[in-house]
Amino acid sequence: MHLRLIPHPASTAPALTVVTAVARGRGTLDFRWRVTGAVRLKLPAPGAAARTDGLWRTTCFEAFLRPDAGAAYFEFNVSPSSQWAAYRFPDYRRGMTNAEIAAPAISVARTGRTLEVSASFDLGAFLISPSARLGLAAVIETMGGAKSYWALAHTGDKPDFHRADAFIARLPFESRV
Repeated sequence: MHLRLIPHPASTAPALTVVTAVARGRGTLDFRWRVTGAVRLKLPAPGAAARTDGLWRTTCFEAFLRPDAGAAYFEFNVSPSSQWAAYRFPDYRRGMTNAEIAAPAISVARTGRTLEVSASFDLGAFLISPSARLGLAAVIETMGGAKSYWALAHTGDKPDFHRADAFIARLPFESRV
């Protein structure tokens, strides 16, 4: 499943295309974010694939999974540095804790005008119902320091990737990215 992200209307977005591919494998949820355009992106320095907070402060990619019809959801963050984070929220922006999952497999490729970041999260221990919803997002920072906020849908006056009404994608059945 390929989904195009759109910039928040309140942010000044560079001339980019941001597309996310999502696939569900045997016990995994696989993402590939592709950013294309003639814009110089500010990227964090490559590093060890370690759980790290605050990735949203510069270019990063995010996915939000509401596994059933309840209020609880998970947030997954992936940086072009190969750092990552995973959180669990019992309700909108409340009670954040680290989600206890294995480190994802992350790959980063930069060729010409394209940045591609892939991550595969092991969700084998998660119970995911047919009513599961997904929100996809990206924070894009240019070398000039301007940030733009991209998502499947923006439902507020300010960028807020945590809003459940922006979790508009259905989780795919088993497939490949």
